[in-house]
Amino acid sequence: MKLALFNDSSSSAHLAATFENERILSRLQALDSKARRKGLESLDPARNPLIGVGMETGAGGRVTKNGYGVFRLGWLAGQSNGWAESIQSELQDISGAIRVGHGTKIRYLVWAGMGGSAEDKSMYEACGLLKKGPRVYVLDSTDPAKLKAILADMKKRAKGSLTEALKSTLVVGMAMGMTSYEPVVNLQKLARLYERHGVDGRPNFLYMTLSGSLLDQFAGPRGFRRVELQPDGANTTAGRHSSPLTRGSLYPLALAGVDLDAWLAGAALGEQEIHSAWTLSAFLHSHGLAGRDKVTLLLSKSLAGAALWTKQDFEESLGKSADLGIKIVIGEEPRLADCRPAKDPLQDRVFLAIERQGEPALDRQKLAVMKRAGYPVAVVTLPRSAPLSRYMQFIHYTVFGLAWLRRMNFVTQPSVELYKSITNRLHQEAAFHGGIEKTGEWRRMKESVRQVKWRGGVTVHYDRMPCGVEAGGRDAATAYASFLKQFAGPRIIEYGELTFFGDTRYTPGGKALRKVLERAAAGLFRARLKMPCDVYEGPAMNHSYHEMIIGHGRCLSTVILPWKAEALPEAGYTADYHRAQFLATQMALEQRVRLVLAITVKDLGDASLKALGEFFRAAAAQL
Repeated sequence: MKLALFNDSSSSAHLAATFENERILSRLQALDSKARRKGLESLDPARNPLIGVGMETGAGGRVTKNGYGVFRLGWLAGQSNGWAESIQSELQDISGAIRVGHGTKIRYLVWAGMGGSAEDKSMYEACGLLKKGPRVYVLDSTDPAKLKAILADMKKRAKGSLTEALKSTLVVGMAMGMTSYEPVVNLQKLARLYERHGVDGRPNFLYMTLSGSLLDQFAGPRGFRRVELQPDGANTTAGRHSSPLTRGSLYPLALAGVDLDAWLAGAALGEQEIHSAWTLSAFLHSHGLAGRDKVTLLLSKSLAGAALWTKQDFEESLGKSADLGIKIVIGEEPRLADCRPAKDPLQDRVFLAIERQGEPALDRQKLAVMKRAGYPVAVVTLPRSAPLSRYMQFIHYTVFGLAWLRRMNFVTQPSVELYKSITNRLHQEAAFHGGIEKTGEWRRMKESVRQVKWRGGVTVHYDRMPCGVEAGGRDAATAYASFLKQFAGPRIIEYGELTFFGDTRYTPGGKALRKVLERAAAGLFRARLKMPCDVYEGPAMNHSYHEMIIGHGRCLSTVILPWKAEALPEAGYTADYHRAQFLATQMALEQRVRLVLAITVKDLGDASLKALGEFFRAAAAQL
């Protein structure tokens, strides 16, 4: 694995040398070994700074969890440990139970999880690794529309029989947090469907979680199969670090016929590759200190599906500091016209190209122009035959390297916990009052005078904005543009976020809305304001890069919701929990004094989407 740096800062080489001078790799291995041999109680955070970077602590500074499993699994992967054979044997047992129970094989895989528990499956699918196995559906939302669309596709493929589709489905619930409720919601609805169709779901359901978690409390008493997440039997990984080497990653790959021996061997990085990752960490950190903290990620075609996973790994791990952040910019074609000149004091871009040998991530002429113009550029080249697991471990080491340089913990996610706790409170209130629309927070949004309308049912809600921030102009587009002017001019915001609370992967309306938001991000934020803009769906975003938005800040969040809610009556599935998450996201941002607007539309019909597109174009014209 080769690394080339261009237009580097003077401090980068010095920072990179500290990893070798301070023997960080051997100290990591020694710390993990001590934690396993002598127990967490033997560790003293005051004496070893690596504890504060990669472990969790409780009251009195006592270490409660070792989070360095992401590296230990890589160290073990290069040894002859029989993991590949064990995984295959376990899946044969799972497949056998479905064959004995229902007389069929696994044709569909529904993976219920959030953030890091699900994003690697989306990446594998986008990279073409899951083509040969069961059809994979990633259920990373509590929007009933997503599950409804998944079931409709399964039914269609099963020649109109949902009962037969359910018999042939492996349902996996995964949650690496004690309080993660979203997988419980989806497993609950799926289990109800199995009951209604008279299918014994016990052979079809398995789950991976911590002992005593909400998911364990739900699934255990129902007789669902529990599987230990890590092949080494430990509990030392966070959700986003569960790939590429836990069962949560290996099961879908094995079902698709991926060569697990090659996958495991690929994740065993050598010392030189690890130090290349840390050299990249030093490069990114030094430019971040100089204000160049927007990392435009450019990937080879065969790696392009890893963009969002990479973004999540960086931002959820490193977004906790209000002073120093790192924004991974994905989904952009590099256009220097959308960037400030390299010598502009406000130029905040770094370009990171990661490519396979012989498969450039960027046209070489464009790359040469960027280097000549003076933009900082890093180019990482993977061997042609390297599996995706090698790339993933390289990214994990790079993230750790940044955390070490910044003395920041890269395994915790405090901002995610904040929004989850607010969601649960709102959901309880909704259950008591008979629906989310009857809660005080929903009425506040709907009845507030701090809203402004646009034709076609588009409304901008700014009731979560700080006092003193008012909308300029009489219509919603002018008001939205005025907010951008107020915040972008003095650099209160440095990037934008457009997040739709609903499905954008399986439903036609959601896919169409995603295109509207992508055009808005390009024409309004990138072209007009010279700043990046994230486009994704919620609440999956809350489990990935929301840590950066709420922790580091400097973002204008815009969350979008249709008034018309989907439901799945057969499973007793309403949108109440999903809409509680929509409100909770705004409340968490408001509580941390972050800037957030909401946009509501009537529905996802053609007329509503046309009106929303016109709204964004009109706002861009104001800029």
